[in-house]
Amino acid sequence: MNHTVPLDADSAEKHLMRFLEVEGVTGEEAAIADAVSDALKSVGVPASAIRFDDVHQRIPLPTQTGNLIVDLPGTKAGPRLMFSTHLDTVPLCAGAKPRRDGDRIVGDGTAALGGDNRTGCAVLVALAETLLRHNLPHPPLTLLFTVREESGLHGARELNPSDLGGATMCYNVDGKLPAEFLIGAVGQENWDVEIIGQASHAGVAPEKGISATLVASLALAEAYRAGWFGKVTKPEGNGTSNPGVFGGRDGKPAGDATNVVTDYVHVKGEARSPDAAFAATIADAYREAFAKAQAEVKDVAGATADVRFNRSTSYPPFHLSEDEPVVQRAIRVAESLGHTPTTIFSNGGLDANWLVKHGVPTVTIGAGQYEIHTVHEYVDLREFAEGCRLAVALATADA
Repeated sequence: MNHTVPLDADSAEKHLMRFLEVEGVTGEEAAIADAVSDALKSVGVPASAIRFDDVHQRIPLPTQTGNLIVDLPGTKAGPRLMFSTHLDTVPLCAGAKPRRDGDRIVGDGTAALGGDNRTGCAVLVALAETLLRHNLPHPPLTLLFTVREESGLHGARELNPSDLGGATMCYNVDGKLPAEFLIGAVGQENWDVEIIGQASHAGVAPEKGISATLVASLALAEAYRAGWFGKVTKPEGNGTSNPGVFGGRDGKPAGDATNVVTDYVHVKGEARSPDAAFAATIADAYREAFAKAQAEVKDVAGATADVRFNRSTSYPPFHLSEDEPVVQRAIRVAESLGHTPTTIFSNGGLDANWLVKHGVPTVTIGAGQYEIHTVHEYVDLREFAEGCRLAVALATADA
């Protein structure tokens, strides 16, 4: 196989620049969804092929719009392929001002750029444009642009698999190097705990109080001493954990004053592992640590705090075999373009976690994202163009 991809790199770059200029932080994707929809129509995709699902009605957070889905009929027989990406950016991208600087698109240093994941949006539009402009043969295709990826993978999590048209495999555009194929990722459990103690005057009668701060502190120290904090390596598995938020009610500080025993603390954390059961085990170890601390901290009458611990799955882990057809297709096509492909496993979650769970084997490819989620973010335009070429080659490759 020797692919020559007739990509209009200048047009692809214009799509990218246009999308980078449209604000669309997570949960507020209406404007970028409209921009992508307009771009698809401008390259020849009929309006009848473009639709939105109702996922925003099921997402448990305010969300402006559903996932954008495009159905392209095949020009040759073959199983349906899907290409996916996400519409949203992290909040740090609000106010981004993209400009070209040599072979890069950069910001002004005050906000993240939004290459994660405007690169993916532009790749999918360039894919449609190239296929239609050059009448390239391809099987039926579904293009999926999800919402709220950056705030919990919700667009992929809550979508209805029947909306994917029976896709048998997917290529998710959300990374740096086109031929660095992400074929697995950890799963994550979220946990949170509310500690309701008892206020008292910290100078006059501290013994009458039950310090929620002390309960939380002892619990986290216990988790650390037992090897459940940070990087976790146990005979039964490995993973990571982090208590990331330590505060009070409604985002306020824990405690009201230094002379009052703190009566309320809310801690939010996570646990990750390649094994779903072990991620749950890590989270449950925190539950036990908080229970132990609860029993240890008492007021003068022997009363203890009320500790309310909850755990929920954020996303499941997955790990595709290199023998999977979706992986083999990616390797074969990348080699035909002169790349040396590699496969990696990620310690972070992405839409692929849920797409695999929904029954669509998914490989994540890159398109030039660098320094994501920072004010130093940039897009490497050569890698972006290679990502576009790879997508076209994947769509048109022989089975």
